[in-house]
Amino acid sequence: MKSTVLVAGGAGFLGSHLCDRLLADGNDVICVDNLFTGREDNIRHLYSNSHFKFILHDVTEPLIIPCDKIYSMACPASPIQYQKDPIFTARTCFLGTLNLLELARQNKARILLTSTSEVYGNPLMSPQPETYLGNVNPNGVRACYDEGKRIAETLFSDYHRQYGVSIKIVRIFNTYGPRMSETDGRVISNFVYQALRGKNITIYGDGCQTRSFCYVDDMIEGFVRMMESSVDFIGPVNLGNPYEITIKEIAELIKHLTKTDSKIVYCTAPIDDPQCRNPDISLAYYSIGWEPMVSLKEGLIRTIQYIRNSNL
Repeated sequence: MKSTVLVAGGAGFLGSHLCDRLLADGNDVICVDNLFTGREDNIRHLYSNSHFKFILHDVTEPLIIPCDKIYSMACPASPIQYQKDPIFTARTCFLGTLNLLELARQNKARILLTSTSEVYGNPLMSPQPETYLGNVNPNGVRACYDEGKRIAETLFSDYHRQYGVSIKIVRIFNTYGPRMSETDGRVISNFVYQALRGKNITIYGDGCQTRSFCYVDDMIEGFVRMMESSVDFIGPVNLGNPYEITIKEIAELIKHLTKTDSKIVYCTAPIDDPQCRNPDISLAYYSIGWEPMVSLKEGLIRTIQYIRNSNL
């Protein structure tokens, strides 16, 4: 059924791919973004589509837009970006979420929050199920995002309980693919850009910390399935690839796939950098029939090709 869907943060890496998918599914899409980390280049190809509209707006300010569904994705998502202005990040997580929930309430719209695996902090158990309450430092340099997303989940849950707003919550684990910015500090984008330019591939820490990487198309499929799932199923639900790999192994794989002569070098690990990230996706599999389909190698080949074809 055709809907008018608002994507807050729609000019970002994930948001722009979601706009593509929603339009392909026959929806009218309203992209709202302040371009703090989003880029018009990510959505420029959609400007000629009569079913797409871009609104330059900061969600920390209220908005009144008729819509049927809302994806709440507006927040800097990489450590470099969200630590650049931590108070702005916290304001976006709280005020931005509050404003979008009010919009959902006014429109009687369903709203989905893209939360994060960062709500688990530096986990003391692995893999992490949705029932794990986390190990988060509320005073650390990452807290603006970690705690910001936790309060966003709280607001969603309270709007559902107090006002009956139809909500969905997903927790995103590391995602990669085309349109990643080279300046966002994410592991795969850093390594690929460094490798293709023949620069040193920089690992922060000893490289033994683990991550689980999910290709963007799989992640977007998870968003859509969750949004369209039964009204009684609200989450939170982990979305990510349960295949766990060390940072050193991913660096070596990217070096092999790019055929680079770059050297792998080691630097000091960031403060509060989690030692493991691995989702338990049992709930997603059994509740919405979701699991990642793109292998890490295939996803990396697509990502490397995209970056190689872009203006390095």
